[in-house]
Amino acid sequence: MSTEAHVNHTHSHADHGHGHDGGTHATFGGYMIGFGLSVVLTAIPFWLVMSGALGSNEATALTVMAFAVVQIMVHMIFFLHMSPSSEGGWTMMALIFTLVMVLITLAGSLWVMYHLNTNMMPGHDMSQIP
Repeated sequence: MSTEAHVNHTHSHADHGHGHDGGTHATFGGYMIGFGLSVVLTAIPFWLVMSGALGSNEATALTVMAFAVVQIMVHMIFFLHMSPSSEGGWTMMALIFTLVMVLITLAGSLWVMYHLNTNMMPGHDMSQIP
């Protein structure tokens, strides 16, 4: 490649910015913080479910779902590097869309499980099945 072609080629790359859109850049420390938060946000709900510390299944389920939403946000920030300023705000739209989808999925799952539980055929006592 000639020197002039090399200079023009390098100059054209500098004009495009190639991924330098003002978003956050990945660092080892950032990944480790995200990993640590992910471990903690997994271990606490696991402990809550296994120990029955909250005493109520409903409170435990709501708490686990809250931890799940926070963990999704941690993953989006620390691993997907989403912020309101990056990519002209499209990542914020993606975050809002993701949160809406998660809420619909969680609410729908709880609704289905509740109705499956309450509409079981009468006369079948599940505790007597060996």
